Amino acid sequence: MSSNSIQIHRRAPLLLLACLLLPLTLHAQNPPTSSSSTSGPGKEDPNAPASQEQTPQKPVQRPYAVDPAGPAITLETNEALFAIATALNVCGYDAGLADSDPVRLEVRDEVNAALLNSSIARDDRDALCSYISDHRLNEPSHDLAQYVSLAVYLTPELEPSVSEADMPPDANNVVNMLPLLRGFSDATQLHLIWVRHHAEYEAITARIHDPLTRMILETNIYLKQPTSAYDGRRFLVLIEPMLSPAETNARIYATDYIIVTSPAKIPPPQLPIRLDQIRHIYLHYEIEPLIYARSGSMARLSPLLSTVQDAPLDFTFKSDVIALATECLIKAIEARTMEIPLPKPKPTDSKVRADQAAYDAQMSIYEREAEKLRRELVARDVKQGYVLTEYFYGQMQQFEHDPGGLNENIGEMVYGMDVDREKHYASQIIFDKEGSSDLLRRVPRQFSGLDLAEMKLLKGDVDGASEIAQKTLDSKLGDKDPDAARAHFLMARIETHEGLMDDAQSSFQQTIALSKDPRTTAWSHIYLGRIYDIQEQREKALAEYRAALISRDSRSDTKAAAQNGIDHPFTVPKRAGQDEDNAPLDPTGKAEKDSYKPEPIVVPIPPKN
Repeated sequence: MSSNSIQIHRRAPLLLLACLLLPLTLHAQNPPTSSSSTSGPGKEDPNAPASQEQTPQKPVQRPYAVDPAGPAITLETNEALFAIATALNVCGYDAGLADSDPVRLEVRDEVNAALLNSSIARDDRDALCSYISDHRLNEPSHDLAQYVSLAVYLTPELEPSVSEADMPPDANNVVNMLPLLRGFSDATQLHLIWVRHHAEYEAITARIHDPLTRMILETNIYLKQPTSAYDGRRFLVLIEPMLSPAETNARIYATDYIIVTSPAKIPPPQLPIRLDQIRHIYLHYEIEPLIYARSGSMARLSPLLSTVQDAPLDFTFKSDVIALATECLIKAIEARTMEIPLPKPKPTDSKVRADQAAYDAQMSIYEREAEKLRRELVARDVKQGYVLTEYFYGQMQQFEHDPGGLNENIGEMVYGMDVDREKHYASQIIFDKEGSSDLLRRVPRQFSGLDLAEMKLLKGDVDGASEIAQKTLDSKLGDKDPDAARAHFLMARIETHEGLMDDAQSSFQQTIALSKDPRTTAWSHIYLGRIYDIQEQREKALAEYRAALISRDSRSDTKAAAQNGIDHPFTVPKRAGQDEDNAPLDPTGKAEKDSYKPEPIVVPIPPKN
């Protein structure tokens, strides 16, 4: 299987959906993760005695539901989410019940039977329901969201995986329900109910798996992004039938994108979930790093914010031009790729010129009608306040005829925008009185130390990332600092992007000497091999690729990248229209642009328990 195919990894009893391979960057040891800690980046006290050691910063904690060692894209079920969703059902949550998968009623019936047979269980239920009632929010979607946020930070034993200080703010609002939830779970033997119905959960995920895989492939093909970067980020789809099919909850916890969705009672071959909503979040996952990498140049778009203050938009889009531009670009992509509800003419096999002419005429009519529908969707989005959708729609039309990927074209889309023209256009729009709520919610995070440096690098702030990494290396502990290897690895990636190959080579070698993380070590060898290939030192390059292969990192993307380096010397990637002398010296492969040839996908389904 090629490095550009999607593989399905098994972590019994769940289905894992691996991302496209060949990482571009790598978070080592302590990847940036989610936390609601209010502490900011550590600062030295200028008045402190010289001998005083700085208190090490606590690494940011990511949700327990996210496996930091797993694949980038995952389709799963989650026992803690099941427990909380079941508790909500017992306490009056009936939204979407008639449209839900049958397993929801089966679980409810079994829990009710357990309650009938135990006065202790009924007392525990009453206490739990009283708590839920007291913490009900006025907005139903926000009410559910706080419990989803809590669930993804819980172990299967319903214990928090982080301290309360590190919980998201909305989860912290209901974290005190956990003793009551554990009592209710024990009294009703909720774990056994989960086990009995897990085969049905697996059947639902199996049914969703292939369409979700195809959606990921097709989206990456359209964006011309042949690989998804291993940059520490995660995209997790959680399936929970105990919630309403009409309510999809999507959150960003720092670099982790989590979407919770519920299947509807729809027979095959129709899909029981809203795949379009999952795709919307996946587009955020793919596009946001490209936008944030140019965040410094986005300030020139800020005058557009004044034109949308009367639009029915969430406050985020009225105050953050990067968020507004990102959403407009995504909506433009959705319009360009929308499913057209019209029968498409079938090509003719006839060699008769008249038959071919008739087919061409039918296709011309189809294309006109399809374009009309796309433009109508764009017009609706613009009237909702997404004022750059039409601009990006035109840009995506041009993009479709360009051989370069979105990562190569997005800079021109942003830098080439006539802001005054777009502002004048936006000022003429009569907005709708009411808007639709945004599907995606962000959980505020405060990063510190190398976690903050990683986020700065992700957003294109190379100087800021370098300053933090260098501060770690210049500390009193120096290379004895537990984070030294990670700091060297971060500096090496920065130096490669800056074209400082000798410095990068030294930093990767320092990483190898200090790191105890097999993945960091393996990828340092791979990057060194690419540097040697750029320098036409093939024997040294081969030695590094072989060292990566014999490292203890057994993941397929590492092996594929190392083997590819052995089979073919790494060449400096070029952008479209760029001559060899101006090609970026980037052994991380960030500018790489391979032909995309997906292979058939084999889906092993875990055996039934």
